[in-house]
Amino acid sequence: MIDKRVTEADVVAELRDGMTIGVGGWGSRRKPMSIIREILRSDLKDLTVVSYGGPDVGMLCAAGKVRKAIYGFVSLDSIPLEPYFRAARQNKTIEAMELDEGMLQLGLRAAAWRVSFLPCRAGMGSAITEVNPEFATVTSPYDGQELLAMPAIALDVALLHSNRADARGNAQYLGIDWYFDDLFALAAEKTFVSCEQVVATEDLASTGPVESIRVSRLFTDGVVEAPFGAHFTHCVPDYYRDETIQREYVASAKADDGWATFRARYIDIPESDYQALARASLATT
Repeated sequence: MIDKRVTEADVVAELRDGMTIGVGGWGSRRKPMSIIREILRSDLKDLTVVSYGGPDVGMLCAAGKVRKAIYGFVSLDSIPLEPYFRAARQNKTIEAMELDEGMLQLGLRAAAWRVSFLPCRAGMGSAITEVNPEFATVTSPYDGQELLAMPAIALDVALLHSNRADARGNAQYLGIDWYFDDLFALAAEKTFVSCEQVVATEDLASTGPVESIRVSRLFTDGVVEAPFGAHFTHCVPDYYRDETIQREYVASAKADDGWATFRARYIDIPESDYQALARASLATT
């Protein structure tokens, strides 16, 4: 058996400036935040970030790590607008590829299937082709329909967070929605999964149905055991979103030194200290 257990620092050591990095989860839900925090502590820059975005995208923008964002949306769910992403987008400090949610899924699926594009009707008749003038259309050879050719979104690395995983890299999702983490893994050259707990392979079957093992060890390169690794986003059923810290994060964007203050308190600290803060904050909510 290959033991794929690594640390957040090991994962970040595999990353390079200019990479295209896909981040799993959805909005402010089940994001691999312990790995994102480690990226924030690093010297990485000029990243292209692909995400159904939440604070992962916002924090990376705030820290100046993002050259380009490719997204179906960027939201904090219970707070609609992600403030740091919004500022970066409005101030044009990042490039952006704005997509319909389904188009992003198809772009990942095309990369997973190793084809250069997939035809779709999503985006037709909208401003999508105006904000993405590089997008082309194709004519169906069967009925003559004009369709948008959604280009493949190939990833250098995918970063995911699951509820459980084994040391071999099988990742299990215990919430009601897996989002598209499996597509991120299939679209990437390398995939790293953080999880709330690493368990024995035989224990995965007793924790949930086989279908909950959504990402196979065949597509993972490293597993990080990271309690509260998705915090402050939610990771049900292990814990819900920490609305108190999320509101603090949003409020920080309104202060001149807000990001520096938030970063000093929650990012530029040992991950074990962050886990203690998360545990204490969740206990009071």
